[in-house]
Amino acid sequence: MINQKTSSYRWIIVLAGIAGLFASLGLGRFSLGMMLPSMGEALSLSYSQMGLISTVNFCGYLVALLFCGRMTTRYGGRVVIFVALSLVSLSMVLVGFSSSYWLILLLYCLTGIGSALSNVPIMALISTWFDGRIRGRAAGLCVMGNGLGILVTGKAVPVLNKMAYGWRVSWILLGGLAGCIAFLCLFMIRNRPGEVEDGTQAITSTNTTKIAPEIPGSGNKSTPVQQIAGKNIFFHCGAIYFLFGCAYVIYVTFFVTSLVQERGLSEVVAGNLWSWVGLLSLVSGPLFGHLSDLYGRKATLATVFLFQTTAYLLATAQLPMFSVYVSLACFGLVVWSTPPIIAALVGDHAGPERTAAIFGFVTFFFGIGQIIGPACAGFLAEQSGTFSLSFLLAAVLAGIAMVLSLLLPAKGQVLSEGR
Repeated sequence: MINQKTSSYRWIIVLAGIAGLFASLGLGRFSLGMMLPSMGEALSLSYSQMGLISTVNFCGYLVALLFCGRMTTRYGGRVVIFVALSLVSLSMVLVGFSSSYWLILLLYCLTGIGSALSNVPIMALISTWFDGRIRGRAAGLCVMGNGLGILVTGKAVPVLNKMAYGWRVSWILLGGLAGCIAFLCLFMIRNRPGEVEDGTQAITSTNTTKIAPEIPGSGNKSTPVQQIAGKNIFFHCGAIYFLFGCAYVIYVTFFVTSLVQERGLSEVVAGNLWSWVGLLSLVSGPLFGHLSDLYGRKATLATVFLFQTTAYLLATAQLPMFSVYVSLACFGLVVWSTPPIIAALVGDHAGPERTAAIFGFVTFFFGIGQIIGPACAGFLAEQSGTFSLSFLLAAVLAGIAMVLSLLLPAKGQVLSEGR
């Protein structure tokens, strides 16, 4: 039986997850799109150079994924998340004090490392604390932190940028806030239900065994990599996550810049529009995560990518401003739906004790996509003088992801397949 105290504390884990993702991704990554126009102007950056800043962040993210699962298994998610958020905080603050473009690239790469080392353990904790019936909903609640980050930075950064050295002040203040959240997560997070009250069993779909993390040399019969090799579903998930990473990051990185530089909007107006993405995205994770619990990961993912494809196509077309509003609405409603659904799907298949390692593996594909996306988009914008081709590329990638989602196993197949 699940102890009532343990059952209640899992929602504290969700709150900590929201705060952690707000800091690591909401502030550490998604604030960049708001700060690029002023930062680029102050440092005389080209489109390609702005795209490279985003790319090196994702390079750091990708590198961290190589050892994230092992670190989480060895030290526990609580410690890893605290150290990772501290790295996000310090690197962001130092960017605010930097004048060298190359130093900024290095520091923002470290921010990417911290983002990965916090994001993956946070999502893996959900599989430890929640069973498959509500796993998607819980993971969806966590990614509300991303939307909160967009909402906060969309409102705050344009105001801060009006100050002397405004973009520097933005980096420093947001980095300081991330540091405060690092200590909050250290206080709130527990690695597993047994740490709340001794003897409590892990909340899994069977509720019969305690979690036994895989430790090198512990006698486990197979490593996570060997287990992955026999599961085509994980490579399937990786392909979908790769396409999502490529497509969404193009929109997130360059949409505000396109509004300012191509449509002639002020930073304040563009920031207000972008903050609507943050507001709408607050429901995207919980809503579609819950729908994936009810109707299956397959149908829900396909619906999500249909919305994204529409958003990118509307951003591509040289249409009246109304198309911008519809594009933002379509994007905001689904933007954070994919990560919790993928995390829940991995949890369905891998089991809670292996989710961190295997979700890290799947997220590696996502990281590669995030590197390729802004680099290609920046190059296309540089050559064409417009972001239209960049957004068209995002639409094509999202369309392919929709088709691959339809080819996923049905919900019953996924949940009933042996582990």
